[in-house]
Amino acid sequence: MSPLLIESLFWTTLFLIGFSYIGYPLVIWMLARNKSRQLNSKEQEPVDAGSLPRVSIIIAAYREEAVILERLNNLARLDYPSSKLEILIGCDGNEDLTGELVSAYGNDQIRLIQFEQRRGKASVLNDCVPQASGEILVFSDANTNMDPQCLKQMVRHFQEESTGCVCGQLVLEDSETGKNVDGLYWKYENFLKHCETRLGAVLGVNGALYALKKSLYQPIPADTIIDDFLIGMRVHLAGQRLIHDETAFAVEESATSVQAEFKRRIRIGTGAFQSLKHLKGLLHPRYGTISFAFWSHKLLRWFCPVFMALAFLCNLFLLNQPLYQATLSLQILFYASAFIGMKLDGSSRLLKLCRVPGMFVQMNLALGIGLFRFLFTRQSGIWERTERSQPAAVPVNDQEIPEAEPIVSDAETMPADTIPFIKS
Repeated sequence: MSPLLIESLFWTTLFLIGFSYIGYPLVIWMLARNKSRQLNSKEQEPVDAGSLPRVSIIIAAYREEAVILERLNNLARLDYPSSKLEILIGCDGNEDLTGELVSAYGNDQIRLIQFEQRRGKASVLNDCVPQASGEILVFSDANTNMDPQCLKQMVRHFQEESTGCVCGQLVLEDSETGKNVDGLYWKYENFLKHCETRLGAVLGVNGALYALKKSLYQPIPADTIIDDFLIGMRVHLAGQRLIHDETAFAVEESATSVQAEFKRRIRIGTGAFQSLKHLKGLLHPRYGTISFAFWSHKLLRWFCPVFMALAFLCNLFLLNQPLYQATLSLQILFYASAFIGMKLDGSSRLLKLCRVPGMFVQMNLALGIGLFRFLFTRQSGIWERTERSQPAAVPVNDQEIPEAEPIVSDAETMPADTIPFIKS
């Protein structure tokens, strides 16, 4: 390979990395500022109680006996007419007391769908949706606590016929202190989501809380890894709007360890590449800002580990020039600071600065491993639970199952703070 070609490849990879993380946010911010997109007045007004649609909440659960009672209590507190709400708990495999706890709960709105053999979340969702009677499906997780008002906040958007899906806001809590912890990365992502919302280019949903028209649900492949991303992005393919509403929120406990979070991100990375075969049509320019956002915010970022590796290798072949001796020194300094940021803990200013490259490298390392697994290993839709700090549930025979709590009409809401994947 000629030196000129290597130079071109080196600067191209650096440009693509820089554009994905710096250039794209600037462009999307300017576009959003100039876009005079106002919310429809119907969306800003609450829906009259008499005209609320019937909602079916669907939760796929696997070995959730430690948290399922708390989750059922949370669902019982939702501020939504009981006659228009049903809750389906799809239990993936009969491996613990999850199904028994749901059955014994004693709330007619809550229905257990027990699957004796474990097959994976995608299969559970595919089997539960046809049994749902609601015109609006709300998907959530077993370890999520939904704000009592979130259903009303989401369904108001469906007054507009063009709305196909509404994504809520996820707030993460520290597993040890129970406090909300805000951080640079999460602020950055929420900034992008805010700009993309104004442009009608929201990219996917969060599986902890999103609402979908039942008519738009299509069965997903059984080996699907990130079901929420695939389901949400298919809304764009159907020509419907995907909306992000920060006022509809849910709270969830963060992973109990960096290792657990890293493992989860590898799986998300693998699923991201897997989803491309189903969503590649959205990369076509005919989808306008959606296509531009998909290319810039997702595709370029997913391949960033490849760009980083190419930039480093190309730099090694160009060391006969002083400029590239300097760029290699900068790369080595960057990776050294990242290593410090990942391995050392402390509150000094230097360590805090090192956490930013540490977060960046750790995130791209997970994506790189995810790409390798996608290319060279067989994928399965069966997921592994992320460890949580809640104590295990006591067997049904040794405890009193709490009675279902009544639906309340004027529930208090918690502040919708945002939390990061890595603390700053």
